[in-house]
Amino acid sequence: MPKKTKYRKSHKGKRGGKASRKTSVSFGSFGLKSLDAHWITSRQIEAARRVMTRYTKRGGKIWIRIFPDKPVTKKGGEIPMGKGKGAVDHYVVVVKPGMIMFEMEGIPEKMAKEAMELAAHKLPVKCKFITK
Repeated sequence: MPKKTKYRKSHKGKRGGKASRKTSVSFGSFGLKSLDAHWITSRQIEAARRVMTRYTKRGGKIWIRIFPDKPVTKKGGEIPMGKGKGAVDHYVVVVKPGMIMFEMEGIPEKMAKEAMELAAHKLPVKCKFITK
């Protein structure tokens, strides 16, 4: 969740097109690249981070290149139509094809690949392991 936002609620927006930024490995030696467009929730990012950290036994360094700053609203069950937009339920990040989501360094390539594949299972997008 962002510390401060200009507006509390946002429009849904479009999900098409390819990523124009965050397309190359900048910080680490290995990366996890998105092949699809999707919304990724903060819970999914945290689940992926936990599985990578656990698999590497807290070795090496992990960079999370995505941040959930888009609010998603939801209305309660059995509420009639109308009465405005619902309250903010959770936050997501819009991921486009070609975007680097996670980066790693300081561990062997084989170990990094396995950790990233485990993380990819936690995410709703098809992913690809890449090296610098």
